[in-house]
Amino acid sequence: MNKKNISVCKKYIIPLLFIFFSIGYSINTHAYVYTQDISTLDQTSYNEYKGLVVDVETNKQLVSVSISVNNTNITTVTNDEGEFLLKVPKEITDGKITVSHLGYNDKIVSLSEFGDSTLKIKLGLSVTELSEINIDPRNPEAIIRAVMKKKGSNYFNDNTIMTAFYRETIKKRRSYVSLSEAVVDVYKNPYESSKTDIIKLYRARKSADYKKLDTLTVKLQGGPSSTLYIDVMKNPEVLFTEKMIEIYEFEFDKSTKINDRYIYVLKFKQRPNIQEPMYYGKLYIDSETLAMTKAVFSLNMENKEEVSRMFVRKKPRNAKVQPTEATYSIDYRQSNGKWYYGYGRIDLAIKINWKRRLFNSVYKLNVEMAVTDWKKNIEDETLKPKDRLKSSVVISDEASGFSDPKFWGEYNVIEPEKSIESAIKKIQKQLRKLN
Repeated sequence: MNKKNISVCKKYIIPLLFIFFSIGYSINTHAYVYTQDISTLDQTSYNEYKGLVVDVETNKQLVSVSISVNNTNITTVTNDEGEFLLKVPKEITDGKITVSHLGYNDKIVSLSEFGDSTLKIKLGLSVTELSEINIDPRNPEAIIRAVMKKKGSNYFNDNTIMTAFYRETIKKRRSYVSLSEAVVDVYKNPYESSKTDIIKLYRARKSADYKKLDTLTVKLQGGPSSTLYIDVMKNPEVLFTEKMIEIYEFEFDKSTKINDRYIYVLKFKQRPNIQEPMYYGKLYIDSETLAMTKAVFSLNMENKEEVSRMFVRKKPRNAKVQPTEATYSIDYRQSNGKWYYGYGRIDLAIKINWKRRLFNSVYKLNVEMAVTDWKKNIEDETLKPKDRLKSSVVISDEASGFSDPKFWGEYNVIEPEKSIESAIKKIQKQLRKLN
């Protein structure tokens, strides 16, 4: 591969998260940091509805299922154990929710069906038969070109202010060593605009390194900005570039459905002549509008040295740090015929080989952000530079505190799965000992 081609590939590969390593022991137990006093919120202004979404045949819990309150912009997603907790204003007394997931039939559930216990919601697989294809199936590249050409008509073209919940976890083997959560306001520009979306940190809590980490502290730089950046329709330089057809091979996979709509599935991988680390994965494209509704992609890890240079900003001299996984997922939701960012997730895994040590250290890092509500930014509100969350931020340095069980108040958040709940209980127990 010549130098010219190498530079072309490097231009379009973005690690999206940087990893920091520093020496020292630490247990952080600072006070809460947020921009509004939790006591000012009316704790009785909403009702809570708790559910579990499973496959009707296998009873398997379904992950990242979209839960939407009909005729509103209120949404959430299920956690890794299929659970959700939805907070709905009390004035919506006879409301209904729509439960939708890729490859399954939608289900509409009345809020009146929920009781004091968790409601089990069963989804059935959809039968997909695409009888009519408007684009030659022998030419998947034509669909990619059409997706980009129709971006202006398929995605939000208004300024919007989105409320989103963000969670960031770092695990050393099976133990959590850092847990950060935040509610943010996202000032999102139209999809055809070149302006960068900006974020305001509204409320956050964290407990970083509450356990000793073999003298090693792992931090993530990027935070909510990273989960926004994988919005590949707003930031096409991640995948959809002018060179995309030259860099990647495409082929059709089995079609599927979401929200009762037929979906093309395109698989892609880097061409054999491309030696730099690039992506491989699947794109899910609405067959009627040619809007991309979902993308799941991973970084090729074969070139280990280059991948390490891409991700690791700082590390100890006596350690070799090797990322072993980098997977990205983005889901879009639809409102009044327009699609918008709904949920983004990044999963990283790294292995640390220490010199003159028998055992290696293995870390798993996860960040996810779900839009839980939004409104049109009719008055074109913006943020002063001092109020904007910088893309270089390390969220675990920005806020702390886990002692208040009603910390989030009326905000919809992603329910913590059992392992995170256990970590939070340990944090709270440790805080009580220190107080």
